[in-house]
Amino acid sequence: MDETVAEFIKRTILKIPMTEMTTILKAWDFLSENQLQTVNFRQRKESVVQHLVELCEEKRASLKDAALLDIVYTQVHRHQKMWDVFQMSKGPGEDIDLFDMKQFKSSFKKVLQRALKNVTVSFRDTEENAVWIRIAWGTQYTKPNQYKPTYVVYYSQTPYAFTSFSRLKSNIPLLGQALTIASKHHEIVKMDLRSRYLDSLKAIVFKQYNQNFETHNPTTPLQERSLGLHVNMDSRIIHENAMEKERVQRVTQETFGDYPQPQLEFAQYKLETKFKNGGILAEREEPLRCLIKFSSPHLLEALKSLAPAGIADAPLSPLLTCIPNKKMNYFKIRDK
Repeated sequence: MDETVAEFIKRTILKIPMTEMTTILKAWDFLSENQLQTVNFRQRKESVVQHLVELCEEKRASLKDAALLDIVYTQVHRHQKMWDVFQMSKGPGEDIDLFDMKQFKSSFKKVLQRALKNVTVSFRDTEENAVWIRIAWGTQYTKPNQYKPTYVVYYSQTPYAFTSFSRLKSNIPLLGQALTIASKHHEIVKMDLRSRYLDSLKAIVFKQYNQNFETHNPTTPLQERSLGLHVNMDSRIIHENAMEKERVQRVTQETFGDYPQPQLEFAQYKLETKFKNGGILAEREEPLRCLIKFSSPHLLEALKSLAPAGIADAPLSPLLTCIPNKKMNYFKIRDK
């Protein structure tokens, strides 16, 4: 086994938490069950890694095998990446062709290899007719960097592809070209939608989030906190409060539904406007620019809870509630 491949495998295994080691190695399906049974996973991690690398050397692991291990690790830890969404479209009058995954892989690889002398492309099929693609980029003069790859997840016979964030901006047009040609589309555009949660992005673009889950009932009225105060309240006030709570719950359910929201971490709004009411600022040629960003570990669920918690009025602004339907969490607001 080549020294660079051995080092690549070693670094990948070192990233794997010990609690996930056997699961990921079995999913890799390179080392046999008998080989894995010879490894003492209770010893120090460095010793475990050394033993596993030796087993890979005995089996003469290739760069392709090492890349597949990296894909399996990334699939498990997909939330460590920032994912962008690309949407493709057919040309006018173009029919939907029968999809052949083998032909897609061959065509995708050829497009990249014709444009770049040094590039490594690896594939791994998954459930739901999806293929994970790993691209290690090189240049005409340097070998592919296996430690800074780009990942692509493409669902066959759909116009959507999900790509991990890449600092190599110059390669994005080539990647788009490979996707459109291989999937037999005409154009590709980057959507204003980004998140670390790949499954949520998929749910948004495929509109799979409007499902009812028996164990989840976010429209149940929030329990009021007891402050230990015993006050005789007017029954009319109590009735009015109850009616308002019912209205808020109804509006919230109509807006967000009664199902879990896709998980996004932020929504960003860029405003560009000109002053129109006279004064010194009205003479400025440059518009006023303002950026507002809402962040939360689970932004849509947080927005959904604002009105029932009494923090905001119901209904919320459409700019906040339209994110799943518009398939966007980057907005540009300009004067009409």
